[in-house]
Amino acid sequence: MSEPADGNGQTGLPNLRTIADYQFGAGAGEALFPPTESLTIKRTTSGRPQQVHADAGRLVSFGTDGRFTLGLEGGRRLHDALEHPAYRVVVDDESEPFVRDEKNVFAKFVLEVGEEIRPGDEVLVVHERGELIAVGTAQLGADAIEDFDTGVAVAVREGAPAE
Repeated sequence: MSEPADGNGQTGLPNLRTIADYQFGAGAGEALFPPTESLTIKRTTSGRPQQVHADAGRLVSFGTDGRFTLGLEGGRRLHDALEHPAYRVVVDDESEPFVRDEKNVFAKFVLEVGEEIRPGDEVLVVHERGELIAVGTAQLGADAIEDFDTGVAVAVREGAPAE
């Protein structure tokens, strides 16, 4: 399947917005890639988008599977745009310092989880007071995260330093 292209024969921001809406829900594309902001798309030698950056940092990487992996800045934007608890895994004080230090989230420490989460989904790891503390990939679905007392719930990719 070929990707939609911009005027240069390459995937542009409008198409990346559509992919984000599909992956994270309506409005995610506008939140990640606002039309009014100047963003940088780093491309492979073949022209395929590889990463999208804003002045504040990396928003997403675009995988060969056609899905985004979130950078912390992209996570911040989705955290502000998506209704709680969508794509969120909520943890408490006990887990917070470890998660910020990019250690994985274990199922037994999860307080709440977005019901739509499936294994392999990109998720936001949020402290129970509402603050985004990391982004990563769900290793279990929402039901399993809620039911299991053992196992990795989220493989953390990037943690937010404590403020």
